[in-house]
Amino acid sequence: MVAALSFFFGHWYLSLFSQTFFLHRYSAHKMFTMNKFWEKFFYFLTYISQGSSYLNPRSYAILHRMHHAYSDTEKDPHSPHHTENVFTMMWKTKEIYNSLLNYKYKIEERFEKDLPEWKAIDKIGDTWISRILWGTSYVLFYVIGFFYFDIHWGFFFLLPIHFLMGPIHGAIVNWSGHKYGYQNFDNKDESKNSLFFDFLMLGELFQNNHHKHPMSINFGKKWYEIDPTYPVIKFLTWTKIIKPKKALNVRNRVESAEVTDVDHHH
Repeated sequence: MVAALSFFFGHWYLSLFSQTFFLHRYSAHKMFTMNKFWEKFFYFLTYISQGSSYLNPRSYAILHRMHHAYSDTEKDPHSPHHTENVFTMMWKTKEIYNSLLNYKYKIEERFEKDLPEWKAIDKIGDTWISRILWGTSYVLFYVIGFFYFDIHWGFFFLLPIHFLMGPIHGAIVNWSGHKYGYQNFDNKDESKNSLFFDFLMLGELFQNNHHKHPMSINFGKKWYEIDPTYPVIKFLTWTKIIKPKKALNVRNRVESAEVTDVDHHH
């Protein structure tokens, strides 16, 4: 049982860290810089940790920048207020994501600047062979555990979460973070802070704070709000693996295609 829970939570949090640290805070917002070696390291870590549900950093970043610019309007690619339920929201997000992935979606120029790209990993990660092999490895872990290490058969029900880990993380944040919780700021949208201590999504559920301060590396803004990813970022800064960007004024952020509060009015 311990092995099964360790495997599940290990996959959950490592995949989630890749999403919040590399895909979100780095790829989409460029809150900090890193050299090419570390960019490729975290790029590869994202592929390994997300496995069968690997999300292309370029497509993720553009999709997220669009979300900030059009938050909770009809042009928002994943607002819970313009879809019937969480599943239709996920499907809409998937359709736009696939269009971005295949360069078939007309993108505003401001969303395309300064995007990470490693075509070899992206090509491998998006193949069905890769997704099936990763999915098979998850199944084998539980099969071997069931037959040789007395893992309960009920753990097999966790497999769909393993298969779709990346999209599930996104759905939780996009749905809960814009429907349930409290607001510290009036952002002219429906963004919410869903938890005081976001142990579940490593800070991603401070959506109201994040939409107010989209370039802040700490998603918690009140003394009682804890963003678990922030200490990791501080450590990576201390080791000089990353270098946080200094706060830019609104005009510069708009011109450099960074997402800002002003975008809510677009």
